[in-house]
Formats: sequence, C-alpha cells, structure tokens
Amino acid sequence: MSAFVTVIAFSGARRRVSVALGACLVSFMVFWLAQRAAHVSMIDLMVYRAEGATVRAGGDLYALRATTAHLPTTYPPFAALLFTVLTLPGTVALRLLATAGNLALLVVFVRLSLKLVGHARVETVWWVAAVSVWCEPVWTTLRYGQVNLLVAALVLWDLSRRPAPGCDRWAGAGLGLAAAVKLTPALFPVFLLAAGVTARLRGGDAGPWLRHARGAATAFTAATLLAAAVLPDDSWRFWTGMVFRADRAGHAEGTANQALRGVLARALHTPDPGALWAASAAVVAALGLAVAVAAELRGRRPWAVCACAVTALLVSPVSWTHHWVWCVPLVLLLWTRGYRAAALATALVFSSYAPWWVPHGSGRPELHENSGQLTVSALYGAAAALFLVLARTSLPDPGSGQDRIKQ
Repeated sequence: MSAFVTVIAFSGARRRVSVALGACLVSFMVFWLAQRAAHVSMIDLMVYRAEGATVRAGGDLYALRATTAHLPTTYPPFAALLFTVLTLPGTVALRLLATAGNLALLVVFVRLSLKLVGHARVETVWWVAAVSVWCEPVWTTLRYGQVNLLVAALVLWDLSRRPAPGCDRWAGAGLGLAAAVKLTPALFPVFLLAAGVTARLRGGDAGPWLRHARGAATAFTAATLLAAAVLPDDSWRFWTGMVFRADRAGHAEGTANQALRGVLARALHTPDPGALWAASAAVVAALGLAVAVAAELRGRRPWAVCACAVTALLVSPVSWTHHWVWCVPLVLLLWTRGYRAAALATALVFSSYAPWWVPHGSGRPELHENSGQLTVSALYGAAAALFLVLARTSLPDPGSGQDRIKQ
C-alpha cells in the first residue's frame, strides 16, 4: 500500500512539473513574439559586439562610439575581452542566441533565488520564471541584450552555495568575476569583509567571511590583471580615468536611472546633484551595509544578500531599470517570509513599467518633472528603501535569544 501511495505521489509530482514547464515555455514563446513585434533593438548587445570587435582589431576601446546612438564603452576591460566571442556569429544569429541565453539565465537566476530563500521546488522554478519574464527589469534586460542576469546569477551562485567544510576554494569566484564585468557587485565583497570584521570585534569566528571576501578579491584581481596583460593601454585609461566618469553612461536625470543620484537629479532639476548625492550615497551605503551585516550575523543570509543588492543599486551613480532584476529574489523573500502585502506591492512596482509613464527622451524633460511625475519616476528607489527598513525591523532585537553570530 505504501509503495502504491509513493507511486501516485511521484506521478503527481511529475505532472505538476510538466504543467509548470509547459506554462513556462508558453510564456517564454509569447514573450519572444512580443519582443519581435516590438522590434527591440538589443542595442546594448550591439555595443558589446562592437567592443569585442575593437579588442580583436587592436583599436582604442574607450574612444569607441557604437551604433547609431554613438554609445561609449563603460565597462571594465575584462568585459570587453569576454565580448570578443560575440563577434563570431552573425547579427541575426547573435540576437537569437542572446535572447535564448538570457531566458536560460532567467531560469538559473530564479532557481538560485529560490535556493537562497529555501524554497527551490522544481515546479516553483518554472512558474516563477514564467511570471518573472514579464516584469520590467527582465523585459528591458532582454530588450537591450544586457548582461544583468549573468552578473546577478554569478553573485547568487556564490552566495547561495553551501560548500562542504574545507571545500570552499571557489568561494568568492562568482563575486570577483561579476565585479570585474560590472563594478556594482563589488559591494558584496565589502559586505563580507564588514561582516567578518564585525564578527571578530564581537569575539566570534571571522574566518568564513574573511576567506570569502579574500576569494572575491583574488578573482577580481586575477581577471583585471588578465585584462591588463592583454589590453594594457585600455586598462590604464579605464582605471585612471574612465572609472570616475559616471557621465559616460548617460544623463543622471534620465527616468531609467533609478539610483539615488537619478532621483536627486530629477528632484533638484539639475543634471549633476554633486556633493549632495555623494553625501547621501555615503549615508545610504553605511546604513544599507549595516542592515546587511546585522542580518548576516544573525543567520539571515537571504535578507543580507537582498539588502546588499538594493544598497549597491541605490548608491551606484547609475542603476538603469534593467539593473533591478534583483526584484525577483526580493519578492520571493518577502513572500516566503510571510510579508505577502509587501511582496505583492513590490511585484506591482516592478511590473508596472512606471518609470516610463513620465515624459522622457529628447530634450531632457526629466529635468522639469512635477511632483506627481517625480514620485512615479522614483518608485524603484522607494521600494528599495522600504525594503531596507523592513529588513532591519524583521531582525531580532539585540540581546534576544536569536541574536548570535552564525556562519
């Protein structure tokens, strides 16, 4: 009898997985057709391709102006080395491969997000992926052919791993490589370092966090030195000058910039919020890292990772809407921890395409937004700030039985 029940349960599980997989494939197909109907440009993918071609031709990487929009190179040289593979297929094939690759990465990212929050059932992965593909950050990532899902997946792979004792030689590799491609994830090793230092000050074992941070620094350094060996002039130019040129990525006040700098630029009606932004970013970075470290030391890694992610997005000079693919683990974390209303509100914000409701485009209309438009164009940043507040209030009070250092 028990064997019969087991067979029935297994059959039911397979059926649920099959239904979920079918729903995901249908959603992805409709999504692909919708993107074709919208004639998406995949303009960032074309910039990446141009960077790879420039590297192969031995050209000046940071003098490049690619596509009809004359977009510059903004990533570190290591990214351009990786982009050389994009020059191998033709343009049509490249677009198809990039779309398929990003859809596969979305499934991986959802799987890692669910693993992070402790609910990685197979059918749930397919259902969440089927829905997540329609949220604005994911839609825009595929629309532009961006690398956000790859970078976020590297980070989550690194931070959701549970290696066996003594087998953590890969700890930090994902973080280091992600930061070598795009600088924003570099806040994660800083978070690990801060957690280790805080643990040591409290008399705990700082080893796991410090080793993890050291591994990330090693991977980042290795990737950067490799790029310097192959592209010495470009590397020197980037790390001594271009890295400080936040304006190269685009206008700070653009509605797509959901970082704190973008919100301030629109609110103050200025293209450069200057010292006020620098001071505000420093405060937000300190507060956000404090929340992340407190969560980590109390054994709440999902809260810690998500708090660090939104902090990095807030304090970065530019966080375009497609950078906010981190909304996926945010919503999953809130839902699985019982904050259902907050989860639904967060999902609504990132599925509303709200930043595009306000005037944008030529003429820089974002510098002249009214109060209602300012509110709508700051929803991503506001959701991130509210998440940090909720993350802090969800932690046990200091001195309680749950307030202890965990690795």
